[in-house]
Amino acid sequence: MNEHRPIQEEELLAYVDHALDTTRLREIDAYLLQHPDVAARVEGYMAQRDQLRAALAPIAEEPVPPELNLRHMLTERRARASHPWRLAASVFVAMCLGGIGGWMGRGATEPPTGGIAALAREATASFQVFAADPIRPVEMGAADSNDLVNWVSSRLRRPIAVPDLGKAGYRYIGGRLVATEHGPAGLFMYEDGHGTRLAMLVRPMAIEGDTPMKAHVQAGVAGYSWANQGLGYSLVASASTSGLHPLADEMRRQINGRDGSVDAGSKHPSL
Repeated sequence: MNEHRPIQEEELLAYVDHALDTTRLREIDAYLLQHPDVAARVEGYMAQRDQLRAALAPIAEEPVPPELNLRHMLTERRARASHPWRLAASVFVAMCLGGIGGWMGRGATEPPTGGIAALAREATASFQVFAADPIRPVEMGAADSNDLVNWVSSRLRRPIAVPDLGKAGYRYIGGRLVATEHGPAGLFMYEDGHGTRLAMLVRPMAIEGDTPMKAHVQAGVAGYSWANQGLGYSLVASASTSGLHPLADEMRRQINGRDGSVDAGSKHPSL
């Protein structure tokens, strides 16, 4: 490895897009083998790349419309140039209609940027990056649960709790503080005897602070998200995982303190 050429973030993105020369590609391959945390992040980038390609593939395969034929476009351009006042008028009308249409239709085309939809998207992205990491899926293990809960509670400025899913066959293995587009969040991981992993993401909600549970599936990751008293929760797992809905119900029941095992107002969960 060339110690005088540190790996830059833009090079990792170029690595994902296969845009590096052979020498640099080999250097980054070796770097990722020595840094599994970065390798896990790169795998998340690749998953997002594949998701975008899959979503845009039908558009890319569509035939070019006849009106975009180069000869047709040149003919139309010459015709418009022979009547400059018509060209100016058409441009003005198009700009007006486009501006009005864009303003009125902005909500139909823009993806949700907040609320439960954003929470689900962030939980999915975090799960893709960390749950697949065979070496270090969590930053702090179950033995340091109290320290992690206190740390996350301090950063979120809200007391949080980690539900116990032991009766359902899932043991708590630890968690970490993660960054989202809406600020810090706590990510807590569970695993069953077969290596199947679940993750719960929790963060404060600026909007939709009290929202019923909603199911979602994105990029091969399924989950259930909800919000209660300004805190949002999202339980996610691989889409092939069975029994996710009852697990989410159990989590919500414990967080709400209805069975007395975990109270979201306490600092130390019962694990």
